This record gives sequence, C-alpha cells and structure tokens, in this order.
Amino acid sequence: MDDTLKRTNTELIEDAMDIIIGEHLKLIKSIQYDEIAALIPTITNAKNIFVTGSGRTGLMMKASAMRLMHLGYKVHVVGETTAPAITKGDVLIAGSGSGTTSGIVSAAETANKEGASVICFTTNAASLLALLSKHTVTIPAAQKQKRDEDISKQYAGSLFEQSLLLVMDALIQTLWELDGSLASDLWKRHANME
Repeated sequence: MDDTLKRTNTELIEDAMDIIIGEHLKLIKSIQYDEIAALIPTITNAKNIFVTGSGRTGLMMKASAMRLMHLGYKVHVVGETTAPAITKGDVLIAGSGSGTTSGIVSAAETANKEGASVICFTTNAASLLALLSKHTVTIPAAQKQKRDEDISKQYAGSLFEQSLLLVMDALIQTLWELDGSLASDLWKRHANME
C-alpha cells in the first residue's frame, strides 16, 4: 500500500476526537435541562448525599462526589468503609446507563425504605431505577448492551459515561454559582494528603 494512502496515528486520533466531540454536540441538544434543574432543591436541602454507580459510571460518580464535597456538601460513596447509613433527609444520586444494575437498584430500594430521596441518571427512563427515583435525568446515549451506531460509534457505554460527567459538572458548576463561594473557599476543602 502506498504510504500516502495510509492514515497516520495522529490523524486517527484526531478523527476519534472529532467523533467523540460530535456525539456530545448532538447529545447536548437532546438533554432536557429542566430535569437537571429540578435536582437543585433536593441536593441543596439534603443532610447527606450518597453517590453510587458501577464500573466507569461509578468512577464518574466518584469524581462528582469529590466536587460536591469541595462545595461543602456531606458526601459519601456507597460501598466505601466510611459511608454511614442512609436516612430520612438524605439523597442517593445513582448513575446507571441501563437503570437495571442490581447493586444500584438495591441501593435505591434501601434509600426509599429509609425515607431518603433518589436521583438517577440513566439512558432508560422506564427502568426500575427510574421508577424508584424521585428525579430522573435521562441521558440520550446508547446503552452498552445495545450497540446503536446511529447514537454512538464509541465502545460500550462510553458516551453515557462521558456525558454523565459533563452533566454532573454542569450541575455542580450551577450549584457553585448559586452558592456564591469563591474558588479559594473551595480550595480549602481540597485534599492536602495526596
């Protein structure tokens, strides 16, 4: 094959970035921003915030937990050894693309039983997790089990996971703006034992 016809690794990476960003630009036009705005009173009035998710979704939820903690919220990651019991007045924020992940659904059932509110981020507004939730934010990304190249050319649930982090960051940025804290105030809560 002629070398001029081969695409370089640099070009392949640039093309991949174009695909990913293009999918996000399309997705953000489909998000119902009022669903996200509706979360603000529940979050700001929570005694404690618990976050949960599995796999890469769980990592996005942990990243969001860190930012909520920087804003001054009492935040716990479900399953961590220092997480207390969830009780009335608390909120569980759950991320699950399918809305059917058993451990996440079980956490939502427990939260409901204890009188806590549940917020979920999912691709499936008709899922069991969504039905157990006070608030559902539907992220119109492909589920990892249902490969739909019209929605995403990325592997598995990548578009959902990336979008979850972006949506959570937008929510957290809004909470910060409403709070009026200075960046220096948040920095005081940043980890100092890294």
